[in-house]
Amino acid sequence: MMNSHKWSVNEQANFLKRTGDLLLRGYPIAEAIESIALQLPSNRKEELNGCLVELKQGSPFHEVLNNLGFHKDLVGYVYFAEQHGSFAEALLEGSDLALLKDKDFKKLLKLLQYPLLLIFITGFLFIFIENSLLPRFTTLFASLGLKENFFTKVLYAFDHYFPIALYTVLSSLSLTAIYYFFVFRKLSILTQRVLLVRIPIVGRILKLLFTHYFSIQLSFLLSGGISVSLALSLFEKNHRQPFYSRVAEDIRIKLVTGENLSTIIASYAFFEKEFPMIIKHGQENGKLEQELLFFSKHCVTSVEERIEKSLKTIQPILYVFIGCLVVSMYLSILLPMFHLLDSI
Repeated sequence: MMNSHKWSVNEQANFLKRTGDLLLRGYPIAEAIESIALQLPSNRKEELNGCLVELKQGSPFHEVLNNLGFHKDLVGYVYFAEQHGSFAEALLEGSDLALLKDKDFKKLLKLLQYPLLLIFITGFLFIFIENSLLPRFTTLFASLGLKENFFTKVLYAFDHYFPIALYTVLSSLSLTAIYYFFVFRKLSILTQRVLLVRIPIVGRILKLLFTHYFSIQLSFLLSGGISVSLALSLFEKNHRQPFYSRVAEDIRIKLVTGENLSTIIASYAFFEKEFPMIIKHGQENGKLEQELLFFSKHCVTSVEERIEKSLKTIQPILYVFIGCLVVSMYLSILLPMFHLLDSI
């Protein structure tokens, strides 16, 4: 079934959240979808009616969502939910994480809108002063024997170094693109993730997200009475998420050779360093699924805290930069004028 109107992440998450809520109230999946469809626009009703037809034909719910173009992580949540039985809880967990990501992304855009507008306006003002006013004032002040002040030097330095900085950034982006298309994409998917988590700031958040997803799904599977080996086999069969499929295959092979699960997890740089200790502790006290669930929630909390901290840092830095540039533009002209007035 082709989807002509792509569902936004917010729509996808809210649909799964409402589905999970209705399932907890005892609704069958088909009745839950019918109930939700009544509250949606006509185009969404048609798509959900198509979903009901697919479900009646025997298609799994995760296949139906994949046909609708849902995000692969959300489809993954549904896939695993169909295996372990905690269907409603998994839908709610997946939708909450998707809504959190969407909220943080919108918050970042909102946070950057005003500073970026200020930078745009300040850029026009800088170009006007640099190319029109400042040269005339500089010539006038030089003819009167007045030396360049500190703020004039700042403006000329900015005019000199900004193109160099811009060229450096563009060159770095170009080299990164070349590396991605000709080197990175040819690496194994596990090696790719190892490199990604080395990226400053972003890599730390990615590591938390990788750990969260793997631990929460493993927790749900174990809670459903599935063994670790069978749980890894289910991960491996989920080819829509090749990273987790490959990780599970690698872990399962090493387990067969006699290695300990916590030791194997410790060998992966893309998981949190505390993850192996959580697994070891859970195996020792016989509550591995509960330990994994608790740790997965800790990972989400850590992601939220790190994003909040990063967002609170970005805006002040932009404001300080813009403020210094604007003050330098005005004082580079006003201070020599004050000296000129004093000499009259």
